[in-house]
Amino acid sequence: MIVESFAGFAALASLKTLISILLAICLSAATGFRVSIPFLLISLVSDLGHLNLPENTEWLASDQAVVLFAVTAVLEVVGYYIPWFDHALDFISTPLAMLAGTVITAAVAPDMNPLIQWTLAIAAGGGTAGLTKSLLNIFRVGSTAISGGLTNPVLATVELIGAIVLTLLAITVPVAGGLLVLLLFPYAFYRVWSFLFSSKPQPEIETKPQVS
Repeated sequence: MIVESFAGFAALASLKTLISILLAICLSAATGFRVSIPFLLISLVSDLGHLNLPENTEWLASDQAVVLFAVTAVLEVVGYYIPWFDHALDFISTPLAMLAGTVITAAVAPDMNPLIQWTLAIAAGGGTAGLTKSLLNIFRVGSTAISGGLTNPVLATVELIGAIVLTLLAITVPVAGGLLVLLLFPYAFYRVWSFLFSSKPQPEIETKPQVS
């Protein structure tokens, strides 16, 4: 009886850990779309009493945090609609997204050894945010190259919607949100790898025959 109870408790703990990891992956991907949107929505929902946060992250549920993240979100969203300034924001936001993904993963991770917790946060959280942000950076570079930046506002709108949707999925159905992000991992990794390491064909140099 005791063994069965222990096994049931272990299974429940493992399930809770799995849900927390999928929640963290989904939120980290959302920070890759927009750094401030996940923090704003989590802070707002928590401040309204619809989400319970761990003790070490209760500051996110304060009114001050809601105002801070709201101002940051407005500046970030508006900035991505300014031509060419969006590329400068990408340069700044990429490391910030990785940092945000790491922090948000550590915040929602279940109680565990700190070494394991932060290793998981850096690998799963920072890695997911960095991969997502890198993929979107590639899309923006391609958009600018094709249209001269005219289609960049469309991409900015898609990114904003993506950040909101992923955050809401993480809050309401974290398992579905996390699995959705994991399904997109192979494509994102392939695109980033191809962009960084694919060899471009060298143009052939035609040699004219010499006339004697």
